[in-house]
Amino acid sequence: MNPAQSRSSVHAYQRPSKLYRYSQRQWLERSLQLGEFRLRPPPAEMQMTAPVQQIIPFSARRSVAASTFLTLSMADSWDEKLFDIFGGADTCLVVHDAEQFGERIHRAVQRMLPSWAGIDAAISYGTPSPLGAAFSKARQLALEKEWLFAWRPTQHVMSCSPVVIRIGSIESIAELRVRGA
Repeated sequence: MNPAQSRSSVHAYQRPSKLYRYSQRQWLERSLQLGEFRLRPPPAEMQMTAPVQQIIPFSARRSVAASTFLTLSMADSWDEKLFDIFGGADTCLVVHDAEQFGERIHRAVQRMLPSWAGIDAAISYGTPSPLGAAFSKARQLALEKEWLFAWRPTQHVMSCSPVVIRIGSIESIAELRVRGA
């Protein structure tokens, strides 16, 4: 790791200026007011694709299976079509300061899961990401425009469960936007 980078937050590429999370208003209000976010293992279909290639090169050691890391997915642009892609979404959390948001997310995870390593980067669509299968998706999913935060344990674990983190109110750097606004 580059000594200039903080231990709690490593991102492979320049974060976009804004991040977007499409979901139901009830959950996004909690995100805005409390800074509450649910980190979860990737969907089952991702866990079945090349599990030993997940989230590399976090370290030189053997990679962990997909079920043993946690993610938080955002989009890197506003697009009304994403309301339909993320089923049941009626609201979008627009984060106006992605850099501050990302640093706060990584610090909160480090406090809760101190022996985990984290990284965030754009998903690569149609070509393998140098970060592994966790950051790679099929070309037909490119409309998702996903920016992924991901963490993996530095010690061996069999699997992991979703975790809820709180980073405090983000009302000073974010807002809720409804479809058509």
